[in-house]
Amino acid sequence: MCFLLVKRKSLISLQDTPYYHCVSRCVRRTFLCGVDESTGKSYEHRRGWIEDKMLALAKVFAIDICAYAVMSNHTHLVLHIDADQARSWSIREVLERWHRLHKGTQFTEKYLENKRLEEF
Repeated sequence: MCFLLVKRKSLISLQDTPYYHCVSRCVRRTFLCGVDESTGKSYEHRRGWIEDKMLALAKVFAIDICAYAVMSNHTHLVLHIDADQARSWSIREVLERWHRLHKGTQFTEKYLENKRLEEF
């Protein structure tokens, strides 16, 4: 089996299209959502978690979710990348958005506090 590893940067061309169909699949017959017919175990409670996380992430990034489907062992997303919106963000807004997902570093935290680097 041959796997081709390609950088995401070379897969995305906003000049060609801002729309992308993305698929994420579970491996080894594991279940994302629904009922596993072989064990009878239900994973349906995860569907809401996944939908909530997808929608929350779209609010952080300059990405619109046009359509999505959360299946038993995979997801489909049709995404629109809003490059104009991303280009309009200041450094502060980029860092604030990043901090919604990650703790950040002492440098980014101090930047957002309007403190000079030598102040800490």
